[in-house]
Amino acid sequence: MAKKKRYLTATMADGYVKTIGPTAAPFTHYWRIVAHLHDGKTEVFWGHATSSKEAAGKKALTAQAARRHGWTRFDFEVVELTEH
Repeated sequence: MAKKKRYLTATMADGYVKTIGPTAAPFTHYWRIVAHLHDGKTEVFWGHATSSKEAAGKKALTAQAARRHGWTRFDFEVVELTEH
């Protein structure tokens, strides 16, 4: 029997809302990186994870990426997904 498809929503601290779905994947958390570039522009990277530990593990990789790509700084945020 197929798993039930559901819609998941992440609400970030700045009010941004991301909806994922329909999906049967066991995602529980959403992460977002806002990279600040030398020219004043920003790039946004995002994804979802099956645990808070998995999502938080992206932060160490982000620090490596910031050094490699020369970002002036980055903002990293993880929020729990809610089902609706």
